[in-house]
Amino acid sequence: MSFDSDEFRRALGCYPTGVAVVTALGTDGARLAMTASSFTSVSLAPPLVSFCLDRASVWFEAFQAAGHFAVNVLREGQARLADDFARIEGGSWQGLDAETWRTGCPILKDALAAFECRVHARHEAGDHVILVGEVLGIASDGDGAPLAFFRGRYRRLAGAD
Repeated sequence: MSFDSDEFRRALGCYPTGVAVVTALGTDGARLAMTASSFTSVSLAPPLVSFCLDRASVWFEAFQAAGHFAVNVLREGQARLADDFARIEGGSWQGLDAETWRTGCPILKDALAAFECRVHARHEAGDHVILVGEVLGIASDGDGAPLAFFRGRYRRLAGAD
């Protein structure tokens, strides 16, 4: 069976995902942020999560050099924020309410959930690198609904409230 990259992308789009903004501090202290839909849990003991970092990203080297990162799970209504940090040149921190915890990585105060992580492992994976983080701190809002992505569009989850 053969298929092209467009067919592969369409088939992957059949799997709904949540949307997150992954943040870190650059080696120069600058705030880094990028939108990711590849966030997933890896292990409960120890608590591990992962996301995939595209080698073609302008943020690739900066995230590779960072020893920590935070995953901010976006809530319904934050599509503009997701789009902003998905742009090639990166989004703007202007007007965003963020705080820092132990590692100094930006944590978005309006996120549905946040995970502060120490880089546990990096795995080569084709045109991406999988960054696995050991979770050092968490916060979550049990009442909110997630921002979901399915077939190239943001969606509402019925009954998510």
